Parts: sequence; structure tokens; C-alpha cells
Amino acid sequence: MLHGYTPAPRYLPYLSWTEIAALPDRENTVVVLPAGATEQHGPHLPIAVDTVICAGVIGHALARLPAAVPAFALPPITYGKSEEHLHFPGTFTLTGKTLLDTVTEVGESVYRSGFRKLLIVNGHGGQPQVMEMAARELRLRHGDYVVVPHSVWRMPNAASKFTSEREKQLAMHAGHGETALMLALLPDSVRMDRAVANYPPPFPSKLLSPDGRPACAWTTRDFGKSGVIGDPTGATREQGLEILATLADSWARAITELHALRWVVRDEVTWGRGAERGHIEEPDS
Repeated sequence: MLHGYTPAPRYLPYLSWTEIAALPDRENTVVVLPAGATEQHGPHLPIAVDTVICAGVIGHALARLPAAVPAFALPPITYGKSEEHLHFPGTFTLTGKTLLDTVTEVGESVYRSGFRKLLIVNGHGGQPQVMEMAARELRLRHGDYVVVPHSVWRMPNAASKFTSEREKQLAMHAGHGETALMLALLPDSVRMDRAVANYPPPFPSKLLSPDGRPACAWTTRDFGKSGVIGDPTGATREQGLEILATLADSWARAITELHALRWVVRDEVTWGRGAERGHIEEPDS
């Protein structure tokens, strides 16, 4: 079914428009938009990794919420800005502009439906700036709109327990963490017998990159032919289940806090609905 990992009662598209209109306190109901990608993840993982992970973690987080916390998931965005993987078959990418427009227009639809809290959970490392730009644009348009863009991995979780220092320093794609989590979420799609380790060379400038990660623009094939940037070979399902549980717990807490949050609300005269971008003035002090 369409809701995937999300509990059906928490999947917004399963509601009718009249049920959405009748929701109590829509202004503080949290709408979650998972933003993934469809791109190569080495010979051992499917191309759906980023979408599966962000939708799967959020689905498990929503399942942990108490009934008193109103929150719903939207269908995930399954195509992202994946140009760094263009040289590998199975990478389906949007341009940055198309993705920016897509996220912004979905955000506008959320606002038009009466919601005022949007959480964008990004699952792909090549597009956080796009999510941040969309969130800022929506905030400029609507002063009573709280839009939070955040990475699915940037929450307390157990992944560091299982990874080497080299993995923490240099892994960026299809490495230990993603592989373990996919073994938890979609194990039949993982081919551990095909897993290979591959790291980029440390970046030679300590001033530009104190930790050795690439400081210049790169594409995945710059680091070899496998499409892997990291070491997935030691990942296990048991590790993935622990990572999933800790991520889901953290995201459940974050959604609960966002529901309770009361942020700046601008004067309606100054920040009216659909205020023309670039023509918003601060009220006199």
C-alpha cells in the first residue's frame, strides 16, 4: 500500500478533504515531507536507498507518537538532485531548480490546506541546500509558517557504535550506516556478497579540509568504479535495527517538540497570506 512504513492513520493522503478541513488545531499539526532520491548505491544496494531510509525512519517515528500528538506524513519525494552519480546506470535525477520548485510548491499546498508546520526530512546528502532554500522561500512568503529542513541522519542514533574512525571521517555514500539500515528496513534488497569497501584519498589541504574530506566539488566516479564511498562490508541487520530504533526515537521526540513549539507569528497586516516576495516590511517598533 502507499503508506509503506507509515501507520495508515498517520498518512495524510488517506484522509478526505473534509476530514482534513475538520482536523482540530491544524496550525500546530506537524506535516512531514520525506525527501529522498533514486540513484546508484554501489553493487550491493538498490537505487531506492535514500527514499527508503527517510520514509522508513519517519514511518517508524510516527508509529511511536502518542495519539495526542497530531502529525501526518506526505508521500515521499522519490527523485532528488543526484548529478554526482550521473555516470552510473540507475541514477534518475532532477535539476536543482526543478527540485527546489517541487519542494516549494508542495510546501505551498501544505500551507493552503491550513497547516502551519512543515518538517522536511532529507535523505540524500546531495541536496540539503535545496531544502534549506525552499524552507526560506516559504518563510518569506508566509510569516506564520514554520518550515524545518533537516537531515534524517542528523539526530542522535547508534550508528557511531559500529563504525571505524576512518568510516566516520571519509565515508559518504553506500557505506556502513546506509547498508545496516537497509538490512533493517528492506533486507531482501541488499546483496552483501557484492559489498566492497572504497574510500576517497584524504584531501591534501589541512586548511581547506581539517578532517580530510573532499573540499572541492566531486563526482562519485572520481573515487573509483564501484559507486561506494565507505566500507559496507561489516554491516549487519542487528546493527541496522538498533540504528533504526534510535533514529525513530529521536525523530519522534523532535516531532513532539515541533508540535509543542510556538514560534514567531508576524502581524497579519504586514505578513498577509501570499505576501509578494520581496515586498514584506517589518512592523514599526
